[in-house]
Amino acid sequence: MDFRPSDRTSEYLEKIKDFMNEHIVPFEMSFLAEQREKNLGGNWLKWEQSPWIEELKSKARERGLWNLFIDSKEYDGMPNVDYAPLAEQMGRSQIASVVFNCNAPDSGNMEVLMKYGTDAQREQWLGPLMDGKIRSAFCMTEPEVASSDATNMQATAALEGDEVVINGTKWWSSGIGHPDCKVIIFMGLTYPEAQKHARHSMVLVPLDSPGVEIKRMLPVFGEFDEPFGHGEVSFTDVRLPKENIVLGPGRGFEIAQGRLGPGRIHHCMRCIGAAEMALELMIKRGMERVAFGRPIIQLGGNRERIANLRIAIDQARLLTLHAAWKVDQFGGLGAVSDVSAIKVVAPNVLQLVADEAIQMFGGAGVSNDTPLAMIFAYARIIRIADGPDAVHRGLVSRFELRKYKQASK
Repeated sequence: MDFRPSDRTSEYLEKIKDFMNEHIVPFEMSFLAEQREKNLGGNWLKWEQSPWIEELKSKARERGLWNLFIDSKEYDGMPNVDYAPLAEQMGRSQIASVVFNCNAPDSGNMEVLMKYGTDAQREQWLGPLMDGKIRSAFCMTEPEVASSDATNMQATAALEGDEVVINGTKWWSSGIGHPDCKVIIFMGLTYPEAQKHARHSMVLVPLDSPGVEIKRMLPVFGEFDEPFGHGEVSFTDVRLPKENIVLGPGRGFEIAQGRLGPGRIHHCMRCIGAAEMALELMIKRGMERVAFGRPIIQLGGNRERIANLRIAIDQARLLTLHAAWKVDQFGGLGAVSDVSAIKVVAPNVLQLVADEAIQMFGGAGVSNDTPLAMIFAYARIIRIADGPDAVHRGLVSRFELRKYKQASK
């Protein structure tokens, strides 16, 4: 295994760094403050996309920094090992992924359409998503069941003649509050008596369909993540053509496996990028500030903490690159345990780094004067999103114990 970036990745990486340093880094914190003031609160009906973001998206596209996770016009995905360093660099910013049209859940939804969508589905939804003209949401988690076990889903996607009829409530539907959100990928129960991983379907639901209602936006540590948001959505007798089902009835979990593996790698590499940013801020703060006659970095075991954080970040990166390599070589099913392992490690490392950096900054660290509070909140929610730590640890242990069961036969 050779994890040196390919020539193509190195070229993209330099372009991304240059773009971010020129157009994003100097202005991001002031922009986020303005965004909070302009879109304050959970009333998504008044949220707006900033013209500045649209300008940046146009500039990024002109430079070829667009849909970087897509490898070709034939909708092949870029190899995960190639894309991982790009995701890490984008993770150093709260908005870079949006600017380069690589943000979740849109990237994952685009991958679903690329891999499993019909020509008609791609024409209607994938093209506009790739162009950045619309946004999307993914509705899987439900408020009334333990959604860490996705087979618990109670929302339904029932077949009635030539239609699929959707009922139920979803929440933590990221991106649902964006003014440009036009389509939802909904996962619901179709065949209750089938084998548990063949019961569910994924359906493309236009947001303006009769019976779809956004109930509220859910804050994360008091922040609504405007203008994207994480919403609670109800579906009441939403009737759609059967052609809106992706891949086919009962194949929702098959799609989920194909979607979540690469998506988790993207999340983990963005976490590592954010951890690098937090460590950099921590070190600079420690070198600049003086207490008790000495730079803070020389006090209270801070040098040892920095060493431990550097080791933890590098370990997380290597583990993630190894998982990305395995997915590329053997497919998602060949790297299930590896992807679960990084999903535990990377967000926890990010949370640890952010916490130590906040401690170095003191009160400034928990304010909006630095990105550290946002980074910490992001790390904490990612430990739940796409499967909580406990579920992924359980899967890793199951794969590990399976080795011994096979050896004992």
